[in-house]
Amino acid sequence: MSRARLAIVAASLLALAGCAGEPRPEGPYAPPIDPAGEAVDGLVVGHRLMEAGEYELALEAFQRAAAQEGLTAETLSALGTANIGLGRLNQAEDLLRRATDTGEAWPEVWNNLGVVLMERGKTAEAAQIFRKAYALDNGQSDAIRDNLRLALDKMEKTAYDRRSEQDYKLVRRGSSEYLIRRVP
Repeated sequence: MSRARLAIVAASLLALAGCAGEPRPEGPYAPPIDPAGEAVDGLVVGHRLMEAGEYELALEAFQRAAAQEGLTAETLSALGTANIGLGRLNQAEDLLRRATDTGEAWPEVWNNLGVVLMERGKTAEAAQIFRKAYALDNGQSDAIRDNLRLALDKMEKTAYDRRSEQDYKLVRRGSSEYLIRRVP
């Protein structure tokens, strides 16, 4: 490389290095921290992370929300939903059952519990849970109706069929609702 080119490259690198420490509000840098500012609700942060597919970070946000607000039906169901995303079905089932035991659970929580039970092979119990979710929802949710229909169809198939075990897939709809779909 010629001396002229080397001098140009060195000057360019020095110019770039000098600009790196200058934060600009419109640039790609994070905004400054305001110690007197209010923290964003952990549930809101967790739901946004769930939408982004960041289940581990969402679980941490939901845990912070549970530490601040207590183990309400909302925080328990959020923790359970994050565990579904992480594939931790045992923990998800436990948390969703606790959420439904509070008496404040809404149809989506019951639906998510049914989805976990289906994934764990507890089809008969899942059908009962889907019936409850469908009744609480007054039949308004197509996803809950479809899940109930799939559970009832699966209960009717009494013979062991290896192929039918792999005909279902857990699909996320929205921020806290899961649907069981047939795999084409």
